[in-house]
Amino acid sequence: MTKKKIGILGSGLVAQALGTGFLNYGYEIMLGTRDAFKVSAWNAKLGNRAKIGTPEETAKFGEIIVLAIKGTGAESVIKHLALLLSGKTVIDATNPIADAAPENGVIKFTTDLNQSLMEKLQKIAPAANFVKAFSCVGNHLMVNPNLPGGKPTMFIAGNNDDAKKEVGEILDLFGWDIADMGKAEAARAIEPLCILWCIPGFLRNEWTHAFKLLKA
Repeated sequence: MTKKKIGILGSGLVAQALGTGFLNYGYEIMLGTRDAFKVSAWNAKLGNRAKIGTPEETAKFGEIIVLAIKGTGAESVIKHLALLLSGKTVIDATNPIADAAPENGVIKFTTDLNQSLMEKLQKIAPAANFVKAFSCVGNHLMVNPNLPGGKPTMFIAGNNDDAKKEVGEILDLFGWDIADMGKAEAARAIEPLCILWCIPGFLRNEWTHAFKLLKA
């Protein structure tokens, strides 16, 4: 598999976890952030192997883009970078999590079940090839999720089959089974899996689980 350059938009725990994974598998990466200090300690631990740039520099650098920012800020970022993302695979790891506190362990979304955040992003940047992935599990399990039940399932969706194949190769490398749920509308079902995944964590401080799709 040819390892394309990866541009990761974000500087938080998800961006750092995926960045570490890509670096460990031999990818060249750049993290895009407005505050390089946020990732300086993380990069130092990795021997400063990651390039750090602005979001614009990162969108230009990456042949594959990973969107790993808060869902509440995703639309404005994509509006700003839309032209730079044209023709590129964009791995959408975001969830539309509202700022409100969980209710009995259930987090609140800014969307409803009739439109996902990824669909909104795809409309903002129609020439980019969005693929929903990494959104239904915590950052510590995104790469090499070694669980007793075997390989967990990563649900993906997107309109471009070539982009989904590209993302599928990465997921396979990272230790996941892949379940392609179809076009962008399927993100309406995938994004709420984040709500389900978080409930045991908020209720019982249980965060070491992932989903598995069983087939006959």
